Amino acid sequence: MIRSFVAILLPDDLRERIAATIEALRPLGTAVAWVPPPNLHLTLQFLGNQTEERLAEAAAALEEAGAGCAPLDLAFHGLGAFPGLERPRILWIGVAQGAPHARALQARVADALARRGFPPEDRAWHPHLTIGRVFDARRWRREAGPPLRGALAKAATTSFGTVRVTEVALMRSDLSPKGARYSVRRVAALSPT
Repeated sequence: MIRSFVAILLPDDLRERIAATIEALRPLGTAVAWVPPPNLHLTLQFLGNQTEERLAEAAAALEEAGAGCAPLDLAFHGLGAFPGLERPRILWIGVAQGAPHARALQARVADALARRGFPPEDRAWHPHLTIGRVFDARRWRREAGPPLRGALAKAATTSFGTVRVTEVALMRSDLSPKGARYSVRRVAALSPT
């Protein structure tokens, strides 16, 4: 079985800008499991563990979803948390421009996957880029002092850049004690015709 998901990948220059922010926050937020720069992406749908046959069906669904969908521009701006910065589980960078287009693309992907028997996510999808996870709320409360809160407030007004999205990727996730390692299985182009 292959653990997999569908994502929008980021160009190197955008990943580097985001990585610089993560590196500035890392010593202030040791309660956070920060996402390594190569793993930064915008998840459209998690597929879980799948067979090769099911992944072939997922790839066909992505081709279908991409056909008739124009490329889109997404601007990454600000930093926030789910459910909030007082008790965060996920730290994220938001999509300031292009969010409606990203939602439409995600819906196309989810619909094409659902037609092939992949269950939809059980919660509403919000376009965001996960940069860190908090697994221990008590540790967060102990360690999230004024330096970290100030740095997060500053990052909340940061513009990271705009990316032109021309494809979606079917990704493989290999888990190990050193963390997840992602690799591209297949890409599907966004083409307006």
